[in-house]
Formats: sequence, structure tokens, C-alpha cells
Amino acid sequence: MSIFSFLKDAGESIIDALTPGDAHADALKDHIAKVGLGNPNVQASVEGDTVTVTGEVASQEEKEKILLALGNIKGVEKVDDQMTIAAGAPATAAAKFVTVEKGDTLSAISKRVYGDANKYQKIFDANKPMLKDVNKIYPGQTLRIPE
Repeated sequence: MSIFSFLKDAGESIIDALTPGDAHADALKDHIAKVGLGNPNVQASVEGDTVTVTGEVASQEEKEKILLALGNIKGVEKVDDQMTIAAGAPATAAAKFVTVEKGDTLSAISKRVYGDANKYQKIFDANKPMLKDVNKIYPGQTLRIPE
């Protein structure tokens, strides 16, 4: 279980998700589903600028994508990961994370992390379904970088 840090002022604005309360926890769960990661075994709660997420996920990849979906919400500074991975799930290494800087493209990030700008598709695929277009990233957004 870990705390992940994000840029508080970057990300999608989803109502007043950072006010404690069941309605806002539901909004966070709806947001997870909206980006294509709906999991009935995952719950999110809000305390200040920290979202705590609990429950069981099927894989390390699903866990990381849910963390990013919650962390890339405007007003979220930290995500407290209290999720567990289902027993019997294949063991995989955790991906690295990178924060998009002003002027970045997926190709530029790929060049920086892999030494090859043409591996941008690998980053795009690792961040689906949250990313829908290779040209639609924004400064402050956190992305998964697979090995």
C-alpha cells in the first residue's frame, strides 16, 4: 500500500469531487467507470485533497490505471492505494510513472525514457482507455511507462 503524489492543479474537473461525502465517492467511482476501468470491487473516498482507493483488482496494470484515473483529477494531490491484487494474478513489475511537461508529446516522452521516439505507441497503449488520442496529453498529467 502506497501514497502516490500528483499535481493538484492539473487534470479533469469532475464536480466538487474533493468534498467528503458519499455522493462524491460515487462521482469518483463513476469517473473510474467513465474512463473504461469500472470495477465493482473498488471503492474511493475523499479526505481533503487525498483520495483513498480500496478493493481488489485483477492485475497490477488495472491497479495502476485506476490510480492514474483518480490522480489525474483536478484537485487531487495524493492517492492512497489500499487496493489488493487478486490471488492467482500473474506477477508483473510495476510500471514507472512520468509527469507530462509543457511542450511534451508522447514521442518526446518516449525518446526521453526509451531513447527511441518511435516507441510512443507503447506509452499510448499502456494508458488506454484513459488516453483516447496520441495528441491529447496535457502538462501535469501522469502517465504509465511500461518496461
